[in-house]
Amino acid sequence: MSYTVAAVLGVAVALATDRWVVRTRLIGRAEFWISYAIVLVFQLVTNGWLTGRRIVRYDLDAVIGGSRAVFLGSGRIAYAPVEDLLFGFALVLWTCTWWDWFGRRESAGQARRARR
Repeated sequence: MSYTVAAVLGVAVALATDRWVVRTRLIGRAEFWISYAIVLVFQLVTNGWLTGRRIVRYDLDAVIGGSRAVFLGSGRIAYAPVEDLLFGFALVLWTCTWWDWFGRRESAGQARRARR
C-alpha cells in the first residue's frame, strides 16, 4: 500500500467515524476548524524543516510528486508531501472525535449519578 492510499484511507476512516460511527460531527463545527488551523501551521513548519533539510525522506514511488523536495508544487507543501497533511488531518480529527465522545459519555454518567 502506498503512502498516498494509506493517507486517503486514514482521512476516510476519520471522517466516517466522526460523522456516522460516534456522531460527534466535529467537521461541522467552527471550533474544530480553528483548532485544526493552529495545528496545521505548526505541522507545516515542522514538516518543512524536517523534509527541507532532508532529515526525513520519502520513497518517491509511494508519494505524489517529483524527486526533488521543493517548497511548493510537485505534490509538496512546505517541502513535505501532501500525504503528510492528509495524515495530520486524520490524526487530529480522530483524536478530537474520540476526546469529544468520551467527554460526552463522562458528562452523561456524572449527570445520572447526580440525579440519584
